[in-house]
Amino acid sequence: MSAQPLSTGTLQQMRDKNVSRGVLTAHPLFIDRAEGSRVWTTDGKEYLDFVGGIGVMNVGHNNPTVNEAVRKQLDRVTHVAFQVAGYDVYVELAERLNKLIGKGADYKSLFLTTGAEAVENAVKIARAYRNAPGIIAFRGGFHGRTLLGMTLTGMSAPYKQNFGPFAGDVHHTPYPDAYRNMDADTAIRELKNLLETTITPDRVAAVLIESVQGDGGFLYAGSEFLKELRALTEQYGILLICDEIQAGFGRTGKLFGFEHSGIQPDLVTVAKSLAAGLPLSGVVGRADIMDAPTPGGLGGTYGGNALACAASLAILDLFETTDLLDKSVQLGEQLRTGLDNLARKYPQIGKVRGLGPMLAMEFVKDEDPFSPDPDTAQRVIDEARELGLLVIKCGFYRNTVRLLAPLTTSSDEAAQALEILDQALERATQSKG
Repeated sequence: MSAQPLSTGTLQQMRDKNVSRGVLTAHPLFIDRAEGSRVWTTDGKEYLDFVGGIGVMNVGHNNPTVNEAVRKQLDRVTHVAFQVAGYDVYVELAERLNKLIGKGADYKSLFLTTGAEAVENAVKIARAYRNAPGIIAFRGGFHGRTLLGMTLTGMSAPYKQNFGPFAGDVHHTPYPDAYRNMDADTAIRELKNLLETTITPDRVAAVLIESVQGDGGFLYAGSEFLKELRALTEQYGILLICDEIQAGFGRTGKLFGFEHSGIQPDLVTVAKSLAAGLPLSGVVGRADIMDAPTPGGLGGTYGGNALACAASLAILDLFETTDLLDKSVQLGEQLRTGLDNLARKYPQIGKVRGLGPMLAMEFVKDEDPFSPDPDTAQRVIDEARELGLLVIKCGFYRNTVRLLAPLTTSSDEAAQALEILDQALERATQSKG
């Protein structure tokens, strides 16, 4: 590493020469340091970061509590592999997550490295428990870039490309989206139709759902739908897996997105803000289900790395001892009010959606839900960056701009971000055409 940061131009040339083109970077920047809700580039430019490592930095960049916990663990154990010998932070983290998610029931946990690993292992566990192969996922869902992750993901571009053939016994059904005439009742009917025409319930191991779709456009399944889904899965003994990888750890105003509906999933996948940037993911679920695989069937060399577990314990401390969830609710209210105001001002915003501070703006042409406008969305992102705010896009058509601000973002920083978005929208809509 150079003594002085290399310039953006030099780093971009190195990237173009040495990094696969399949790795997309949303912004042509190289970050030198970060703190709270702000980042600074190698060229010394400062930005408000409303991406947060794609929903990873809920407690803010370089959180001192987390950093101190990692430094202490660094002097004890960095890695031995839990399959070789155990260590305290792994089992302590399992105990705490089991209590948080199990709510008094007998739950167990497994730790891995990435969100895709968590999803794949949740599927393995479900299949072992049910002795059935079928998995039902939802259109618009995103569950990773591995073979099974791509198969479970309910979008073709850019994730599936020519990467097939894909895994078998995965079936997709519509996700609720009232904006496009897919209400909860219709979505449930479509799911029942799938069970009647494509795969019988006894051959379905689990239904996998994001309580709030992340890459799919920040769609909330809704309390009504999730309750009906839970009842349907219980009727047939099908397991319900909630993918809380992006919606978890305060992102929606509650610790987990599914809590808004009052349901209790059988298995929950967690990652992203679980460890504030250190690679850690997990599956948390009913003990009898988690114990279905026989010894040796689960694990991974780096799964439950000691440094990442220490970071996660510190994050849980923050949620238990500070008002992070209250701040999340307040941040969400401020941002939602601001985005709603922008939607009234700019007809190009067809819909503002999300839960808590997990919010997004969908751009359409002529106020028509079925005429997505990804070009305007991209112009807004580019103009916002020029003005000092980082955001990214999502959705089937990449026409939705999403906000993933750290929950520690101040009211002044939120107001500044909304002002930048207003200016970016003005520039983007004036330049259109």
